[in-house]
Amino acid sequence: MTEPITVAIAYHSGYGHTARQAEAVAAGVVSVPGALAELRNVATLDEQLWESLSRADAIIFGSPTYMGSHSSVFQAFAEASVKVWAELGWRDKLASGFTNSAGVNGDKLNTLTSMVLLAAQHGMHWVTLGLPPGWIYSSTGSAEDLNRLGGFVGAMAQSPSDLGPELAPSDADLRTAEHLGRRVARTAVELASGRRVLAAV
Repeated sequence: MTEPITVAIAYHSGYGHTARQAEAVAAGVVSVPGALAELRNVATLDEQLWESLSRADAIIFGSPTYMGSHSSVFQAFAEASVKVWAELGWRDKLASGFTNSAGVNGDKLNTLTSMVLLAAQHGMHWVTLGLPPGWIYSSTGSAEDLNRLGGFVGAMAQSPSDLGPELAPSDADLRTAEHLGRRVARTAVELASGRRVLAAV
């Protein structure tokens, strides 16, 4: 029997909205047979966090977008990962990311691009969202479309500043996050299968 693959979701959430996004990502991961999800809040930089990320086959990064970039808590986590970087600890793992902001645009792409660079510096393989843009891309679109915000690098969500996490992000944004988790998990299963074949050869 083959070992299950593990996808760690390393995220920070300031007010609970990005945490809901992280939970949706995890739901997507576990919908794939042979995949397990581990939610890890990077606000606590303890040994349990680093061990979980070390074991994982894939790491999906998550952070709110504040003032056009990821949160200071996520930045502290990224900087603390230098010890892992020095040992090439995450090299060849899969990576992806998600973010949430109050603004529809909110410069969320800048946050995701920073995550891509973090993954690249660690020698990881980035998995994109893999969806066409929804909603305003065509006259027949709606706010209920997957990828309604039209991102490609990772999953984007929008939470109005006057709504709590029990009401935002929208269902469409959470389903988009779930899609991302499923896509990363499937890719990780395929990669693990391929590596087993190569090892046998």
